[in-house]
Amino acid sequence: MRVVVVGSVNIDLVVTAPTLPRPGETVLGNHFTQVAGGKGANQAIAAGRAGATVSLIGAIGSDGYGVTLRARLTSSTVDTSLLRVVYGASGVALIVVDAAGENAIVVAPGANAALTALSEPDLAAITAADVLLLQLEIPLGTVTVAAVAARRAGVRVLLNAAPARPLPAELEAVVDLLVVNQVEGAALAGVRPVGVDAVPEPADADPWLLVEALIERFPRVVLTRGAAGAWYGSRGGDLVHVPAPVVDAVDTTAAGDAFTAALAVGWGEGRELVDAVRWASAAGAVAVQRLGASTALPARPAIDELYLNTYPS
Repeated sequence: MRVVVVGSVNIDLVVTAPTLPRPGETVLGNHFTQVAGGKGANQAIAAGRAGATVSLIGAIGSDGYGVTLRARLTSSTVDTSLLRVVYGASGVALIVVDAAGENAIVVAPGANAALTALSEPDLAAITAADVLLLQLEIPLGTVTVAAVAARRAGVRVLLNAAPARPLPAELEAVVDLLVVNQVEGAALAGVRPVGVDAVPEPADADPWLLVEALIERFPRVVLTRGAAGAWYGSRGGDLVHVPAPVVDAVDTTAAGDAFTAALAVGWGEGRELVDAVRWASAAGAVAVQRLGASTALPARPAIDELYLNTYPS
């Protein structure tokens, strides 16, 4: 089963600390690590570890980080033949993880911002895939071109709409499956409290209402809410809540990418989508028990073990 990922590639600079710093506050950290990251790279690595053959279309800089990123992707069995080199800096993410496993992240796109067009080899790879996996850390125009090409070829299009931003109608029209977390879902659905102009706090937005609102625009929707689990809905179908496996979280940085990639693999392999959401939930739960982004992404045997222990048939 082949997955093509079109997305961002970053170097993640990760510091652990007792608490996340507030505005203007300096916090003394503990450990520092440097790992491959970016949603595109993370999901490509995660899909490969979950059992797919994976190609990544993206951009790295001409700096030392770019060399490191290509090497780490290659060592994770991701096909990097379509990874282009752009003069200048690679994408960089600055990540702080607190003692509870929560994180704060700032991303400088670097070379990712230069991924403004797709070549003929890029399009050939996309149209030969079983699933096209997309995120929103690269230019929207490129995401849209990739999705349209996949739809015309009959390839399934999975969009992880992160970070949340307004989507062009042309892109919305060709998405087969939307994956968002509570914050992204609230932003895309345009949910507002009565009499208030701002988007509500994520905890204030009913996940059932968010899924129902998003189904009006996308045929299938998965909304994730960390330890509270995931919600799945489709047009004409029932809404389903999938509880998350109960685990001790160390770092939630990789959870969303592990979940989304495993969902793409499970769906591409022919699982019913509700079952694919369960399998993806197991992948996310394995990831939160480990520190880092790409370093925490689970291999298939670990996903299968937690899946079978959590969701017995």
